[in-house]
Amino acid sequence: QVQLVESGGGSVQTGGSLRLSCAPSRPTYTMSCMGWFRQAPGEEREGVATIYGDSSTSYADSVKGRFTISKDGAKNILYLQMNSLKPEDTAVYYCAAVRPFAVCTDWWHLRPLSSVDYNYWGQGTQVTVSS
Repeated sequence: QVQLVESGGGSVQTGGSLRLSCAPSRPTYTMSCMGWFRQAPGEEREGVATIYGDSSTSYADSVKGRFTISKDGAKNILYLQMNSLKPEDTAVYYCAAVRPFAVCTDWWHLRPLSSVDYNYWGQGTQVTVSS
């Protein structure tokens, strides 16, 4: 079973930046769909940014222009560069991925920020933004 290991969370002030990383616990074949999700206390989990292949991306409206998702396709390492952070970005951030070789073309293009079809999840990393 592959595990996803996240790193890079922390505490920053409004306007600051953080970079999250997510890597499989062992080398794997291509994971075509990967993404970042977050959950704030008392809130439902929401999609933040996802990526299909190595370059097709989708972002929640609340983070467009501030967050950038990217991927090292050879190693299935996922990144989330977060700039201009706001207090409302405070949440636990989770990395997710589909199984190697899983076909995710159709559902990713229909609902790119949905979390239901991902097979692997990280343990979560806390991001706290103070005003």
